[in-house]
Amino acid sequence: MVRISVLRDCLNGICNAEKRGKRQVQVRPNSKVVIKFLQVMQKHGYIGDLEIIDDHRAGKVVVDLVGRINKCGVISPRFDVCLGDIEQLASNILPSRQFGHLVFTTPYGIMDHEEARRKNTGGKIVGFFF
Repeated sequence: MVRISVLRDCLNGICNAEKRGKRQVQVRPNSKVVIKFLQVMQKHGYIGDLEIIDDHRAGKVVVDLVGRINKCGVISPRFDVCLGDIEQLASNILPSRQFGHLVFTTPYGIMDHEEARRKNTGGKIVGFFF
């Protein structure tokens, strides 16, 4: 079977393991976007430790779960969002104002919507988690 989106498979596996009450989940294959997205989630405390396993193929990531993820997903296609539209997009996707994060890819790297607003930049939306 052909993988369309590696990031979507990763987040779907994490969401399903979280619903089942697992403590760890192994995600494969690996990519730079997956690692950066998971590091944003880790920075906000939604997941625990990340262990990157290099098996000289596509790679694997072992993610420790802490039980905070309600939903996470990918926005496809990755459409452009300018600085002024971030607030409107956050209100459309996230359940409330102080809850959840949108993840953008910007010229300064992959970051959440609050950091993008602080750095005064827009970008392409990658996904969300709350």
